[in-house]
Amino acid sequence: MRTSLLPVLILALPLAEIAGFVVVGSKIGALATIGLVLASTIAGSLLIRHQGFGVMARVRTEMDAGRDPSSQLAHGAMMVFAAILLMVPGFITSILGLLFLLPPVRDLAWRYLKKRVAVVSEFGAASGFNPRQRGKTIDLDNDDYKRRDGRPDDQSPWRRLPDE
Repeated sequence: MRTSLLPVLILALPLAEIAGFVVVGSKIGALATIGLVLASTIAGSLLIRHQGFGVMARVRTEMDAGRDPSSQLAHGAMMVFAAILLMVPGFITSILGLLFLLPPVRDLAWRYLKKRVAVVSEFGAASGFNPRQRGKTIDLDNDDYKRRDGRPDDQSPWRRLPDE
């Protein structure tokens, strides 16, 4: 039977963070420790705000160029994960968050994850992502989509109940 280590890690993390506070607080003082935790939280919140817009721009650039944006999406998700780790109070989570800010660490994590993630899409090397075609809008007036006699069409699929 396979046992997961995740519950043990979830229980051990707060204890390790408390130990980290004690060790760092004894070396640099209580106020400096609180200042570091607040600085980490502020940096994480600024990073998550900045990265949200940057990731979408990079994904759009990849899609417009006809390339697969999955790597950019994964890097963006890891940057958001790093920002969340920075916002969690504690030194261990902040160190992990800082590690995920490094591109080589994100590349290594993506190489590990992409073998375990199944991405289903319509993306192909020949077709790429086709942007929505502009100029194909059909504009109708009220009279264009009503029956001539004014009564609703009982045979219309829009009028059928879901259980029929």
